[in-house]
Amino acid sequence: MTDETDAFLAAVNDLDGALDESLAMTQRMKDRIREIRDGHASGRPLRELVPEEQRPLLVQLLTENANLLHSYGTRVRRTEARALHHEGMTMDEIARQFGVTRQRISALLRDTAARG
Repeated sequence: MTDETDAFLAAVNDLDGALDESLAMTQRMKDRIREIRDGHASGRPLRELVPEEQRPLLVQLLTENANLLHSYGTRVRRTEARALHHEGMTMDEIARQFGVTRQRISALLRDTAARG
């Protein structure tokens, strides 16, 4: 195995843990949604329901979850592009595989090289 492959596999393993964390946050958001719906269905206005929410708020959980997935997703994309390129795939081939432009793959490879 190469350093690039090792880096990609480490990123995938870390993503797996992040997805578990994301699932837990998703369940918390679903619970909050149910509480808001139930409260509103019983006639309570949102101006009463929202201040009673436990922290982190639904909107905070949304942001945290999106940031978590974005961070790990970026790392996986970079390391995967690097590993594939190291194994001989061209930037055009990787771009087609990822569904992005060749320029995006070039940027990913530059970002990875710049990071060391």
